[in-house]
Amino acid sequence: MHAAWPWLALLLLGALHGLNPGMGWLFAVALGLQQEERRAVWRALLPLTAGHALAIIVAVALAMAAGRVMPPDVLRWVVIGALALLGFRQLQRHRHPRLGGMRVGARDLVAWSFLVATAHGAGLMAVPFAAEAGALGAPPAAHAAQGGAPVLAPPARGAARHDAHAAHRLAGVRAMTPQGRPASTSPSLGAIMATLVHTLGYILVTALLAIVVYERAGLRVLRRAWVNLDLIWAASLLLTAGALAVW
Repeated sequence: MHAAWPWLALLLLGALHGLNPGMGWLFAVALGLQQEERRAVWRALLPLTAGHALAIIVAVALAMAAGRVMPPDVLRWVVIGALALLGFRQLQRHRHPRLGGMRVGARDLVAWSFLVATAHGAGLMAVPFAAEAGALGAPPAAHAAQGGAPVLAPPARGAARHDAHAAHRLAGVRAMTPQGRPASTSPSLGAIMATLVHTLGYILVTALLAIVVYERAGLRVLRRAWVNLDLIWAASLLLTAGALAVW
């Protein structure tokens, strides 16, 4: 269960992002109502999801790159500071979006979704969980205990019962780079997997809300719902920063 919880957290975080109307479902609904067909809602979901996924993988990739030249503790506090800054900014600037007269294509939706997710800190929120899942290529337990130093094998004591254990640990050390990270390309695969898991949660909730609101409520509920959801999003950024600070 311990190994699975970061992936579950990424999935639930994607679902949380999907709840936010500013992350896409609001605009899918608006396009559907504007063009007066349900297919317009479905057509909008793919580029919106692509833009959101792009924001996540860019944030994780940047964290991977920064982790190669920056001590883990420094990188951790950079992420904490950025999340807190975005959270306070969101608290001060929450407002209802303007929906009138949209004329956008698929590329516009991809770019818009990417920029909004990036500005809201969606990618930054996913970074700590991607790191815990091993997507950044740095074993969390080793970094927590030794600040990112290589995990060194204990000296062999000569007893036969320790030989296999010592050989296993030594093989692990040889597979590590000088920074204590695996020498293979598995971190890149991990980053892609983290993005896919997160995006799955996002698209499931976004699609469900877009269709339900389009079919049942239209736009009449959005003025009341927007402010509360936006404040919840700001609080989520701040809570993530706080949890990461004391983790």
